[in-house]
Amino acid sequence: MFKTLKRLWSEEEGQGMAEYGLILALVAVLLVGALVGLKDGLAGIFGDVQNTLNNPEGAGSSS
Repeated sequence: MFKTLKRLWSEEEGQGMAEYGLILALVAVLLVGALVGLKDGLAGIFGDVQNTLNNPEGAGSSS
């Protein structure tokens, strides 16, 4: 029993996948934070694109 617990404690086979998972989670949190911080600017850009697609004749005059 003690040997099995000792082997499980020192085994490092699945450790790399856990580290990759933590890195992926950190990147996802940073991306969500960046998108929340940039949401007003992105909304303006996509609003301009939508207006241009809905009214292509006035596309050059709004700059």
